[in-house]
Amino acid sequence: MSKKLSVPSMALLIIAAGLFVTSIFFPWWGMKFYAPQYPEGLDIIVYPYKLEDANDVSIINGLNHYIGMKEFSEENFPELSYLSYIIGGIALLTLVVAMLRNKKLLIGLIGLFVIGGTLGVYDIHRWLKSYGTNLDPMAPIDVPPFVPPIIGENTIANFVTHSYFTTGFFMIGIAFILMIIPLWKDRAQ
Repeated sequence: MSKKLSVPSMALLIIAAGLFVTSIFFPWWGMKFYAPQYPEGLDIIVYPYKLEDANDVSIINGLNHYIGMKEFSEENFPELSYLSYIIGGIALLTLVVAMLRNKKLLIGLIGLFVIGGTLGVYDIHRWLKSYGTNLDPMAPIDVPPFVPPIIGENTIANFVTHSYFTTGFFMIGIAFILMIIPLWKDRAQ
């Protein structure tokens, strides 16, 4: 049984590497805040290297002050300073595996990706938990600690928030599927 991936499988891995790199330039996750005074909503949009829409983030920080939540800022998320490099490294490893066409290396790369993805989702949850449960007890409005969901809806006072994954995350998902297909496609080789 050959351990080499086929040329079409190699092409899928090259496309996956391109999607990894491209995903860096698109948002991965967001949270939209709705309230009667903000019917159009306020956004926090997260790229692998920055928070977008500083005006909305500043308004949200001003409102969060009333419930004692610490401020959202790029400085508070050190991951934003290196996450794009990690994704670039995964893209490079994917290209190396594509060029070598080695199934065992692909399995190892997929394992590394799964571990990294799991740690990434855990990291998002950890930050959301930290923001929602470490509230200042001296805040003007007393709300019980809460953990905003990674995906879905949450209501605190008169604010309804919607958390969602977006374009960059879906690119990463497609890249992962493109990494899996060669194992299935070339299984008999």
